[in-house]
Amino acid sequence: MTSAFRDMSQPAVHPAPPVEAIAPTSLEWQIGNTPLLSFKRITAHLPENVTVLAKAEWTNPGGSVKDRAALQIIREAERDGLLKPGRIILDSTSGNTGIAYAMIGAAKGYRVKLFLPANATPERIAILRAYGADLVLTDPLEGSDGALREARQLAAAEPERYFYADQYSNPANWHAHYYGTAPEIWRQTSGTVTHFVAGLGTSGTLMGTGKRLKEYNPAIRAISLQPDSPFHGVEGWKHMQTAMKPAIYNAGFADGDVAISTEAAQAMARRLAREEGYLVGVSAAGAMAGALRVAEGIAERGAAGVVVTLFPDNAYKYLSESFWTD
Repeated sequence: MTSAFRDMSQPAVHPAPPVEAIAPTSLEWQIGNTPLLSFKRITAHLPENVTVLAKAEWTNPGGSVKDRAALQIIREAERDGLLKPGRIILDSTSGNTGIAYAMIGAAKGYRVKLFLPANATPERIAILRAYGADLVLTDPLEGSDGALREARQLAAAEPERYFYADQYSNPANWHAHYYGTAPEIWRQTSGTVTHFVAGLGTSGTLMGTGKRLKEYNPAIRAISLQPDSPFHGVEGWKHMQTAMKPAIYNAGFADGDVAISTEAAQAMARRLAREEGYLVGVSAAGAMAGALRVAEGIAERGAAGVVVTLFPDNAYKYLSESFWTD
């Protein structure tokens, strides 16, 4: 299959695809332009010329980075005539993208049907139901891939009833980061960013942000993070060697890849809460663990660097998990 990401090998067109203007008082207007966080204790061992920063994506109105992709997917579909009044937004999700669809769908008057693994945290399921989404809980042993297969089957069976958003294959996913996240990072670091580090789920964050940052400065390195095994507890991440690979994923794009264990991510979540005051989700903590490794490698080489990662969400949807008090 030809990757939708590889199709963007042509010269970049920097202005975002034309879509209807967003009113500054709308829910949509609140998505993006998230703050960039710094750290004190966890990075205290690094030299002064090596910095780690992270985008606080929980400040989006739906509480996660997935607000960006969901909004871009919906807006491009409306622009292209694929999503019209009366059609139902359909997709698979591990939670956050579904919450974003449900939130935006409620604001714009669309019904939303979602497939997600039955072992999603109670908090995420409760939020989705509060927004009025129609949920189908799939086999937890099949993870996000099982939910994806069932969503595809329904989309193929009733194409006129549903707009299949297909976050794993839809280029609008990475467009959100190419046109939004990357320019924000470039501005917020005054162009000093040297490394961008992100976990792999749909891969849209790494693909879109990394591509645009490299257009600003080809020396910037894009580093992917993924679980160290197929069976893991880092919500939202994929072990790409064994998972169904998203069509937007280009395995040759990243300049490096770091494997993160579930235990390392959970330990970092506790550290971020207790040493920095940032109560973040386990994928955010995994991102911090990976960014710290990259920063330590820079320091070991005697180089300077500004390492930027992204915290997809905070911990409020995961507080029922036991690792917080282990």
